[in-house]
Amino acid sequence: MVSRRGAPRAILLSGIALMAAIPSLAIAADAPEAAIEDGDIIVTATRREELAKDVPVAVTVLAGEKLDVINSSGLDIRVLSARTPSLLIESSFGRTFPRFYIRGLGNTDFDPNAAQPVSVVYDDVALESPMLKSFPVFDLANVQVLRGPQGTLFGRNTPAGVVKIDSAKPSDSFGGYGSVSWGTYNTVNAEAAVGGPIGEGLSFRISGLLQRRDDWVENDATAGNADDEFEGYRDLAGRFQLAYTSGDFNALWNIHGRDLNGTPRIFRAGAIAQGSNHFAPGFDKDHVAVDGFTSQDLKQWGTNLHLDYTFDGVGTLYSITAYERAKVDSTGDIDGGNIYAFPPLGLNVALFPSNTGGITKPREFSQELRFATEDMGGLQFQGGGYYFRQKLFYNELSYTTAGAIDGNVVHRNINENYGIFASGTYTVDALTLRAGVRYSHDKRRDFVGGMGIAPGVTLPVTTRASDDNVSWDASATYALNDQVNVYARFATGYLGPAIQDRVNFGGVPTVASKQTTISGEAGFKGASADRTLSFSVNGYWWRTKDLQLTAVGGAVNTARLINAEKAIGYGAELDVMFKPVDGLELTAGGSYNFTEIRDNNLAVAPCGSGQCTVTDPLNAAGLAILDGNDLPQAPRWIANATARYAIPVGSGEVFAYTDWAYRSRINYFLYTAKEFRGRASLEGGLKVGYKTADDLEIAAFARNITNQIRIVSAIDFNNLTGMINEPRILGVSVRKGF
Repeated sequence: MVSRRGAPRAILLSGIALMAAIPSLAIAADAPEAAIEDGDIIVTATRREELAKDVPVAVTVLAGEKLDVINSSGLDIRVLSARTPSLLIESSFGRTFPRFYIRGLGNTDFDPNAAQPVSVVYDDVALESPMLKSFPVFDLANVQVLRGPQGTLFGRNTPAGVVKIDSAKPSDSFGGYGSVSWGTYNTVNAEAAVGGPIGEGLSFRISGLLQRRDDWVENDATAGNADDEFEGYRDLAGRFQLAYTSGDFNALWNIHGRDLNGTPRIFRAGAIAQGSNHFAPGFDKDHVAVDGFTSQDLKQWGTNLHLDYTFDGVGTLYSITAYERAKVDSTGDIDGGNIYAFPPLGLNVALFPSNTGGITKPREFSQELRFATEDMGGLQFQGGGYYFRQKLFYNELSYTTAGAIDGNVVHRNINENYGIFASGTYTVDALTLRAGVRYSHDKRRDFVGGMGIAPGVTLPVTTRASDDNVSWDASATYALNDQVNVYARFATGYLGPAIQDRVNFGGVPTVASKQTTISGEAGFKGASADRTLSFSVNGYWWRTKDLQLTAVGGAVNTARLINAEKAIGYGAELDVMFKPVDGLELTAGGSYNFTEIRDNNLAVAPCGSGQCTVTDPLNAAGLAILDGNDLPQAPRWIANATARYAIPVGSGEVFAYTDWAYRSRINYFLYTAKEFRGRASLEGGLKVGYKTADDLEIAAFARNITNQIRIVSAIDFNNLTGMINEPRILGVSVRKGF
């Protein structure tokens, strides 16, 4: 029996199950490419549809076949990492908690209430909780990555940029697609969509996704509470959209949901060899030895309603109302091993056992009203108001080695934001000027209670933080000719005040003040007259004051928030698409991103127990001095490239598609150590197949074709614990459309 409260999710998941079965009927086609029109790239970086070359923002669009190919092996949203200049995504929670970095600016904080300087805007709804940001990418019109502060039109928590994800929308023509792939470890990626007109101005679209994989990592531990195998998952998601049009009025209702059951991130104790950043002797990606509980379950659903009404000759009024919620139950063996010794050196060795988990429940409501005018002799305006409220409940459970609960810290947080904004554009001849301003106010309330492990503060305790900010942008675009534009842009953005409420092991709640960013960039955008070549190249600089950082460890071995005086970054970015001959299409993108912490007085505790080789200078208290360090998870170089070549055969074509993504070395933490300097990574893929004129495609594919295994992140837990990337997946796929 399903309660009324659970009925929307039950109905939705029933629809998802039906859609997941459609690929077995072999209906499929290329995903929609709404970002491409007559060879021109269309973007909505300014909340209006414009040609990418006319927009004074560094933006890269992913759409169509490229999205399909890179996601063919059942990966989550992290598949977008390094697929555009300056973008990196990683996670210490597996498929449920992605962390985004643009131009080196991000947040490594693993707490459920962490705020990130990269906003994920899914179907025009800004998602605050990192767990809501993990919603799968499927049946998309496009993904747009906007680099640099976007504080005027997209609001707070966007000083690094925005990852804007847009679903394919209902249309007035009936059609759909479906695809299914199978590969190594019984990896399945099945996706389908169908939609069309209903009549009387109504149209619909329903789409579904099923991703699953068998457990493939064997647990060598012979005692404890852990499972025998890990790294498998079953991820089910779906979306239903209903559109209505009547004259000047449009409405779009969207309801979506997800049900994930799988393994949390597997921490591998002693995976890093002391004195280097290579794997420890005996490391095997297919084996671990952990003795604690490991489980992960996520249930999520949300809905949003888009309304717009056009006042003829004046402009259009837009309303977006959204509600998102999730329940995440995740437990992991944080120490990552089953042998305990001092010093904690060697494969599967930790200093002491630590097994933690809990339930997290984010709930978010947002409302935006925006009015955009028509073009009034070269002059356009838009402005409006925004309200956001998040309720976040989570608890921290810890377990003894016998499996008994010995700690349960309860958190109840409220996060509110409201803002008002205005933006204008003026075009005269070849020159377009733009400017905008936004006022934002943030208020946070954080309650901590329950039973902590040697808490450093008397529970319960309540912490509050509030602040406001004015962000702005100004830009100029000049058309050198019909094909090439040059632009310059200055913009500011900010991250609201944050509260870190870890109280176990002597910790106390800490507050970080807001951080503010100012950025400048300039570049060229253009295309050849025949659209066989398009390009975008730019240089940028940014400075962030009061940078929010999370320090881990120290005398009480807990996490706390700190503000660095400032950090700076600068670099250059390039996007190129080239079609030199019929049948061959090449793309390439790359970035150089320099970052540096600048604070003479900032220092944090480095690794303990003598397990790592710290390369930072130490102060008199033995703390690592951070001044001059790169930001964590900020590679200097990111590059990507694709090549597609097709030869006509019969009524179709034989094609080959290869794609490659590179990132240079990274620091895992705020301080530097030989062991915690991640090695460069290069991952490639290949897809070869046959595609008919009526959109039937049969192909074979490989992901991470060289099977390069790298440690991509680590955990600062008194042992050399690392996490690795996805292994090589080989498989076959079928797609068909109608």
